[in-house]
Amino acid sequence: MMLTDGLFGDEELGGVMGASAQIAAMLLSEAALARVQGRLGIIPKDAAQAISTTAEALHPAPASLTEPTARAGIGAQAVVGALKAACGDDAGWVHFGATSQDIQDTGLILQLREALSIIEGRIKALDRVLAIKATDHATLPVPARTRFQIAAPTTLGAKISVWRAPLIRHLDRLAELRPRLLNVSLYGAAGTGAALAPRMGEIRAAMAAELELDAPSIPWHATRDAIAELGGWLALVTGSLGKIGADLILLGQSEIAEVSAGTGGGSSTMPQKSNPVAAEALVSLARLNAGAVGTLHQAMIHAQERDGSALALEWQTLPDMIIRTGAALRLAYDLADTLSPCPARIDATFANDRGAMMAEAAGFHLSRHMPRVEALKLVAAALTEVAASETETLVGALSRLAPDHDWHTLLVPAENIGDAGSAI
Repeated sequence: MMLTDGLFGDEELGGVMGASAQIAAMLLSEAALARVQGRLGIIPKDAAQAISTTAEALHPAPASLTEPTARAGIGAQAVVGALKAACGDDAGWVHFGATSQDIQDTGLILQLREALSIIEGRIKALDRVLAIKATDHATLPVPARTRFQIAAPTTLGAKISVWRAPLIRHLDRLAELRPRLLNVSLYGAAGTGAALAPRMGEIRAAMAAELELDAPSIPWHATRDAIAELGGWLALVTGSLGKIGADLILLGQSEIAEVSAGTGGGSSTMPQKSNPVAAEALVSLARLNAGAVGTLHQAMIHAQERDGSALALEWQTLPDMIIRTGAALRLAYDLADTLSPCPARIDATFANDRGAMMAEAAGFHLSRHMPRVEALKLVAAALTEVAASETETLVGALSRLAPDHDWHTLLVPAENIGDAGSAI
């Protein structure tokens, strides 16, 4: 346990990916294997029933399996040992024809299926609240900023829609990923299925059906591309949420404060502060997962038919990526749900800008009436006057330099938002 678990952890997904859930998933895999083998006459039916019943009722303490796991270098071997010890005279039929990685991987996939269902639900919930906020603020003008500088008017709804757009694509990617990921593993010691030949394919397909998974004919013991793809997807999700966090940090900083979201954290010595803790965490979680993708890709360099050093990288990296993604979605939902504009501060930004952000609009308007080069020179001259004065506005300067245009009407920010008002 870490003191930061309340921020960077996730209790629900931590449970799904934790040791107890991992053990349960492997025992579920062993139970399915035994039932299928009993039904197909591979092992005695009474032994199959006893193994299945025992596996589903067995709950060994994770601490009791840490030492045998350390000796074997793989958790499944310790779980199988505990199951055999609990099955008495039927122990010889436990794990019949399988290898430890078959059970380790099948259990992992069962865990991932549950975790992805939770993550998918959270993405959809976040999408719904962002859709509401985007609609609510579809036409509220706010300054757009490029490279940390005020650029032109946009709307808060359009900004929120930019946050929302990747979420839909991530759901599409997840639907495409699932068939490549959610597969049973049952290929035997060297991936050949020799121990149960010629029936291994039949058993594998039946076990997959039992667990509602797919059953590829080629072993994936040493080809971890689907796991790496999942890691990439998780990093995409947290990266998109990190962008929301970065924007909220900037929009909420003291000098801007155009938007508020969440409850700020206090300082131990500066009582005026309200630190953007949740938004900062979104950025940190995104960067942690981005770094972890590289580590997970290292696990694809998987020597020969099985490589313990490659597998260890995956075991130590993937669960944390799942948990971080859950934490980021939890934090992002709370920020989105509490997000609200600060109209007075937005108005103050527009007032302090004194119309400079409307320079592009002014240039394009004048280009309809004179050569563009001349139009841009005129706008540049107006901006020079604005910069040289503490009170001059772009409208005022242009009204003197190009008096034949209704600049008061032409340069209203709300009338120069382009498609932003409908970008929801």
